[in-house]
Amino acid sequence: MYGELMVKIEKQEQPRTPWLLIMGGVILLFIVSFFVFCFVVILIASDSAPTTGNVAVIPIKGVIMIDNEDSLFATSVASSTDIVKLIEKAEADPSIQAIVFDINSPGGAPVASAEISRGIKEANKTTVAVIREVGASGAYWAASAADHIIANEVSITGSIGVLASYLEYGDLLARYNVSYARFVSGNHKDMGTPYREMTTGEKEIYQQTLDKMHEVFINSVAENRGLEYDYVKELATGQIYLGSEALDLSLIDQLGGKQEAYAYVSSTHNITVEPVAFEEEKSFFEILASALDNSAFHVGTGIGAVLVEDDSGIMV
Repeated sequence: MYGELMVKIEKQEQPRTPWLLIMGGVILLFIVSFFVFCFVVILIASDSAPTTGNVAVIPIKGVIMIDNEDSLFATSVASSTDIVKLIEKAEADPSIQAIVFDINSPGGAPVASAEISRGIKEANKTTVAVIREVGASGAYWAASAADHIIANEVSITGSIGVLASYLEYGDLLARYNVSYARFVSGNHKDMGTPYREMTTGEKEIYQQTLDKMHEVFINSVAENRGLEYDYVKELATGQIYLGSEALDLSLIDQLGGKQEAYAYVSSTHNITVEPVAFEEEKSFFEILASALDNSAFHVGTGIGAVLVEDDSGIMV
């Protein structure tokens, strides 16, 4: 009787070792696979481009902002702070004879776009802007400062304009009996708040600000491209142009891509072009994020991306 009872207890207390071992093995395999993948990503990233050359290639990809706020699975950001530093680095390198800007951007913040444009314009070395899929608005502002602009014939260029928008839900708050308590020292301090509708006077002030920014944009493009202000103003309706149209309008100099850019540099300096990527050094997690990021600028999303706003709510 006692022996039978012990046998039953032993049977009931048998650990589920096989199932735990299988689960543990699967988890271990996943962890090992993940680290192997990360190692391969870093290895590929570190060996994907030469470290020396005579032509610096600087990317301007994603929405243009002052600082890089890129995150995993998010739309990439072209930081004007980083890009200007890279221009200065290329300028200081005696082996670099020209700088090619690899552009795929829908534009971005006005100040950031102006900073990149100024950095390119002040460079003492030959500068070539290559617009691949999208080089519109603020990205075109930056490209216009280059000595030579090349674009694919079906790329998106132009869009010389300024955009500002905000959500307004004062009526929604009122519907749910939520009031906006207004305290300001300065009558226009809360102009543009989503909690109430702008007055007619405030809308006029806001529009005047955008018009002034637009004028700066037009002036900059006209000066950079050697065009008359009035001519650029006629084109500066915010309209986008295909690369082939931009060529006819003198907004770019040539159709093509990187190979045409290298050929231009080669003929200008009588050298064999050896391109070298100039990019900010990325951390492990930034490299991993880039490898996992599936976002891409298609024609629709590229144009729509200009609706992404910075803290000021104003984009070019």
